[in-house]
Order: sequence, then structure tokens, then C-alpha cells
Amino acid sequence: MIILVTGGCGFIGSNFIRYLLKRVGNVEILNLDKQTYAGIGGNLEHMGFFEDSHYKFIYGDICDKRLIEKIFNEFKPDYVFNFAAESHVDRSITDSSDFVKTNVLGTLVLLECARRFNVKRFVQIGTDEVYGSLKEDSSSSTEDDKLNPRSPYSASKASADILALSYYHTYSIPVIVTRSANNYGAYQYPEKLLPLFITNLIDKKKVPLMWSSENPGLNVRDWLNVEDNCRAIWFIAVNGESGEIYNIPGKNEKKNIEITKMLLDYFGVDENMIEKVPHRLGHDFRYSISGEKLMKLGFEYEHLNLDYEIKKLCEWYENNQNWWRKLKDGE
Repeated sequence: MIILVTGGCGFIGSNFIRYLLKRVGNVEILNLDKQTYAGIGGNLEHMGFFEDSHYKFIYGDICDKRLIEKIFNEFKPDYVFNFAAESHVDRSITDSSDFVKTNVLGTLVLLECARRFNVKRFVQIGTDEVYGSLKEDSSSSTEDDKLNPRSPYSASKASADILALSYYHTYSIPVIVTRSANNYGAYQYPEKLLPLFITNLIDKKKVPLMWSSENPGLNVRDWLNVEDNCRAIWFIAVNGESGEIYNIPGKNEKKNIEITKMLLDYFGVDENMIEKVPHRLGHDFRYSISGEKLMKLGFEYEHLNLDYEIKKLCEWYENNQNWWRKLKDGE
């Protein structure tokens, strides 16, 4: 089986490739990535995959129509997993143009080639943020709920999801959309909450928690271990139905202040290490997605003990300082 993974040098994409090579087997992996700041080739180099005979790296942009056509024509991938995306909300607020280009137009280029070359499965990797902000007592979002993206990033991802599904309904392309909760785990670029806070605390620096008198770090996120996410994505690709959307929750909803206190406790410091920073523009209060559809499909989690997993994660960043220090230093 030939599998094209776009954005395979990023956090989730690189973990997905590791999962395929270690736990699936009998696969040939093509990793297409343009290696932006968060798509670090060192992810896979550190994982030891560059020497794997079943792995091939291709440098390039999913918006490059000529390159994508060449890849599909030469390798004829059976499965396509589109992880490639601009994904940091704060950056999308500053400049949304790259988000629209990569997340929407890049997806279109891939879908067109998938249509022409008759792929067996096209999996569009989405996010829970497309459902918008929920209140504290609101029910979890289901796959049938109305989309309500509230940032340029989530709007671009919602657009890509809709575009992908349109190719199923119009051209019968075997498309599936997955929407995951907040991922955490090894090899995450140190700008998201967990890796940023952990690496700051290792360096005895304060952690920048979004805060106001009305909302002192109370925003809620659902935390999903990246290994469970990768397993779920593959499980859905094999067992799911074309034209369907599948949510992948983390089953660990926590207020940001609760996550912060867990990290402070691990490092043996108090709340004086919190730097209270203003909330970002349009800061969504809560994300929560229902996993009932995924459970009915038969998926089982392996990493639900968040206390244990965060301790493991802190230890990983402590033991891999050469890796993340180069990123923080811009090398």
C-alpha cells in the first residue's frame, strides 16, 4: 500500500508516519512537506526514519499543482492523508493569507489529483475548532452540528472540510474528514500551550497564561494524546465510510488554569511563575466534541490518564532539550 502523507514533518504528521511504520506495516510512505517553521525535518530524523527503506521524503508545497501531479503520476498513492496546514491561531490573526492559501487552495490541488488518479481513500485532517466556541454547560459538538469557525485559521479549516466533502458528493471521491481535539505529545513545536509552558519552566521562566479579571485562565480545551489521534485516524481510514465526518475527542476537558497548575506542581513551583497576559482576539471559550460516532465504529483509547501522560511529557522535554532548544533559538 502506497500512502501519501502531506505535512508529515509536522507534529501530528510525523507521529502518524511513525505509527504507520511501526504498527501497521506493509506500507510505503511518501512524506510531502515544505518544512515551514513548524514542519521540522528533524522530527523524523530524530525518530530515525530517514534510513527506513519504506519511507521517502519529498520537499514541496501542496499548492504546487505541477509537483502534486508529478507525485500522483509517478507513485500512484492508494491513500492520501492531508495533514499539511498552517495551524497556529495567533499567527492567523496577524496574517491570514497563508492560511487560506495552504489550507484551502492546497487542499483543492490534492483533491483534483485524487479525482484524476482514483485514490482509494482521501482523509482530510480537521480540527474541533470549526464548531466554534461553546459555553461551559453546552453539550459537546457532534458531526451534524452547524459549523461556526471564529478565527481565520478555523475558517480556513472549515472551508477545506466542506470542499473535501463536496468532492465526495460531486465526484464520488472516497473522502473522509476527521476532526480532532487539542493534540499533545512528543515533538510538538514549542509555541502551543503544553510544550511552551514545559520548556519555559525547565528554563525557570514564567508561563504566559491568558488572563483577565472576568476570565482568569478559565478557557476549556479537550486534550488528546497524539498517539491516540494517529491510531484513530488510521482506524477511521480503514473502517469508516466515505462521505462521513468523524470527531476524535480527547475525553480530557480541562481549564487552562488547571493544566497550568498541573505543570507547576510537576516542577515544584507556585503560581508566581504565571505571567498573566491578555486574551487573544476572539479567544474561544470552550471546545468539546462528541466521540459517540467513533466509539460505535469500535475504536479504543490507550492514553486517557492525563495526569500520567503529562508527567511523561514533561520528562520527554527534559530528556530532549537539544531538540527543542534549537527550535526556540531559531536554528
